[in-house]
Amino acid sequence: MSRLVMKFGGTSVGDVDRIARVARIVAAEVKPGRGLAVVVSAMSGETDRLIQLARAAAGDGANGAVTGAAFDDEYDVVVSAGEQVATGLLALALRRLGLRARSWQNWQMPLRTDGAHAKARVAEIETRAIAASMDAGVIAVAPGFQGVTEANRITTLGRGGSDTSAVALAAALKAERCDIYTDVDGVYTTDPRIVAKARRLDKISYEEMLEMASLGAKVLQTRSVELAFAQRVPVRVLSSFVEPGAPNPGTLVCSEDEIVEKQVVSGVAYSRDEAKVTLLGVKDDIGAAADIFGRLADANVNVDMIVQTEARREGRRNIVFTCPDRDATRAADIVEGAKLGVDEVHVRRDVAKVSVIGIGMRSQVGVARTMFAALAQKGVNIEAIATSEIKISVLIDAAYTELAVRALHTAYGLDAA
Repeated sequence: MSRLVMKFGGTSVGDVDRIARVARIVAAEVKPGRGLAVVVSAMSGETDRLIQLARAAAGDGANGAVTGAAFDDEYDVVVSAGEQVATGLLALALRRLGLRARSWQNWQMPLRTDGAHAKARVAEIETRAIAASMDAGVIAVAPGFQGVTEANRITTLGRGGSDTSAVALAAALKAERCDIYTDVDGVYTTDPRIVAKARRLDKISYEEMLEMASLGAKVLQTRSVELAFAQRVPVRVLSSFVEPGAPNPGTLVCSEDEIVEKQVVSGVAYSRDEAKVTLLGVKDDIGAAADIFGRLADANVNVDMIVQTEARREGRRNIVFTCPDRDATRAADIVEGAKLGVDEVHVRRDVAKVSVIGIGMRSQVGVARTMFAALAQKGVNIEAIATSEIKISVLIDAAYTELAVRALHTAYGLDAA
């Protein structure tokens, strides 16, 4: 028996009519000798509603935060309820089409996680029962986003966790592929809302997709791509709004070896959720940087770009780093409050990160020159640079984000004909 895992997000199962459409899409994949598992998110908006209920019950009001470890296990019980409803509704819709189907809750498999409530990580999935049912021709409908601990307490995986659930289940079942259905028809060279000539990619490597996901592309959740990469699970991204049976090739996320024509640059990503923190006059002592960034790491501040230069004063240097905008004030407070011998701390929020990604960079010279020349021609100033083997990122004024994305998309020959 071959096996296929299909995943549908909240917008795809947003109401009963859409669930009926999903059932028809699943039905089109039923073939002799193939077992099917379908992972679903809660119906669109349902998780947000449950979060508000949990917050109100915990005494923080509908818009407050649930207060720490005293609440988090029961918080997960509440917010995981939406997926259970969605699994049952889809199983009913499949049976209405005359198909054999049943829902599986995560405690029934079980899908085991660690005990980090609201941000749990998958530990293992016991597939013996669900695989036997699938191999007998029964479509398995499972909830995303959640699992159970060794003590049989419900956990959730954090926002976007349904993608991770689906990939983890595909890996455990040794499935041929994990198909993730969403509201877009694949992975594009950049955001089509900014660049009308953006193209859908037929294939993209795990490494490229991981960079794009971490740099602002919203198609796949980063943890799901990491897991697919580690387990070598092929993932296909495609639309759930195409009529069942109509052409719907999507984009295949796969090993680099499966891509014959490797583009120098496959895509342009951007993120506006950035802040620039400048530390002026840092003492030029051994271990100073380790102390600063160690404290930021302990506070869970995710630092990205780092630039260090000599300061005008002897024995001092300047350090510039970027972090998510929501963490900028906290990062500045940590540095100032720790009395680390920094003369001044400045935070700038009107910045954006624009990146070009491509496995072809490994063997191609002049990629950076093309990027810098294209931005200079448009009058876009670069404030910081970060690179990896297959990525170049620059920090720019946020007002120039769309201009920069369009210029780079054209410069690397990514515009559709």
